[in-house]
Amino acid sequence: MSSRNDTKDKESRFQRSMQLRHLIMLSLGGVLGSGLFFGTGHVIANVGAFGTVLAYLIGAFMVYLIMLSLGELSVMHPEPGSFHFYASRYISPASGYAVAWLYWLNWTVTLGTAFTAVGFAMQYWFPRVPVWVWCLVFGILVYLLNVIDTRFFAESEFYLSLIKVGMIQIFIVLGACAFFDVIPFGQNGSPGLSYLKGEGGLLPHGLAPLLFTMVTVCFAYSGTELIGVAAGETSNPEKVIPMAVKASLLRLVVFFVGTVLIVALLVSPETATVSKSPFITVFEEMGIPYTADIFNFVIITAILSSANTGLFASGRMVWSLGHEGMMPARLARLNRKGVPVNAITFSMIGGLLALASSVVAADTVFVILVSIVGFATVAVWLSICVAHYRFRKQFLAEGHTLSELKYRCPFYPFVPVAGAIMCIAVMIGMGIDPEQRIALYCGIPFTILCYIACHLTRKIRKDIQPEKEAEAASPCENTVD
Repeated sequence: MSSRNDTKDKESRFQRSMQLRHLIMLSLGGVLGSGLFFGTGHVIANVGAFGTVLAYLIGAFMVYLIMLSLGELSVMHPEPGSFHFYASRYISPASGYAVAWLYWLNWTVTLGTAFTAVGFAMQYWFPRVPVWVWCLVFGILVYLLNVIDTRFFAESEFYLSLIKVGMIQIFIVLGACAFFDVIPFGQNGSPGLSYLKGEGGLLPHGLAPLLFTMVTVCFAYSGTELIGVAAGETSNPEKVIPMAVKASLLRLVVFFVGTVLIVALLVSPETATVSKSPFITVFEEMGIPYTADIFNFVIITAILSSANTGLFASGRMVWSLGHEGMMPARLARLNRKGVPVNAITFSMIGGLLALASSVVAADTVFVILVSIVGFATVAVWLSICVAHYRFRKQFLAEGHTLSELKYRCPFYPFVPVAGAIMCIAVMIGMGIDPEQRIALYCGIPFTILCYIACHLTRKIRKDIQPEKEAEAASPCENTVD
């Protein structure tokens, strides 16, 4: 490599400033959001209390498999934009290109909707202030949290996530006390196990609704994989990433399954709705004062946390594409603090366009975007499983031994194969359910379009800059042209 590139690499590289606590909270921050606070009500209404707990347990097992695969890949290749890199190297370049755009779109649309949601949430306290003002204020805030410094971003996300985690811990403790009648609950006291048993049995509507609701469950768990995105900016990734995977999974099961169990025990399936969070229902039945204000504050921090992690993740995906020559090279530039400001700005503009489409074209463009997002999470998880399976086979075929792996996923090949099968099953559920079928109708054509665009981009790049092809094939280097 030239001395010029060495100098640039020293001046402009990703800074490995994230620690174990940052990774854990980043993962939890991406997960603990509207999917848990509001999506749980939708699941309860469709499959009952027992079905809800079962669905989230199945989802937790699915995430566990995917995170084990991701752990091995991330330790071996701690790269920013990791999913793109893994899919490109171990499946195909076009697959990596599609994964990057799916994941980018996933978080960019989330970013746009987050600004709208936080604007409406702030209107609860300031009804005379227009929503667009809050969108602007919090949009600038989230942008600054991302571009100032990676450590600054990590600290901000740590404390935003800490608020949600603290609230959930309080909720679990108070909910358990209400269940055992230690504190008053409603007019008649704790319902006991009556909601869990159900009037029509444990699964009153059969197994089919359970399969359909797994999409909602996967959406609730999405964000756990952010550990992989942050791997390239983590200090001592060989030690920290395995610890973060284990710690995040443990906390995920405790917080998610524990919280869902409390909600399922205390909220009637007949009263559960999507429009009203079951958390508010439980707090109201406990007679806790200022319930709406407390929960509104928690929702705002949850939304900001989701937007914060969304801009971080989408920015790294754009950087990764630019670094491999799939997008303009300017998007792969890092400033002296190792922040991809251009890529973050590009993603921020994408989030604002998603926000505009939610207002101007809510019934057309925005519906398509949201549908693709529903498909994207499962598609990215599937790519992780396939990449891990192919990585291990290639690793051994090249003459390496398992002892050379600094983190080894247990129970291979069961873990990636079972994870992939579960992802495919969720996609089949999308196709069977008429209400979710649009996710496949929009997601699959978008993926095909990405494959076509990748081949066209690579052809143009070879024709115009053939001498850079060898350099672009080495995405592990953090150099900037």
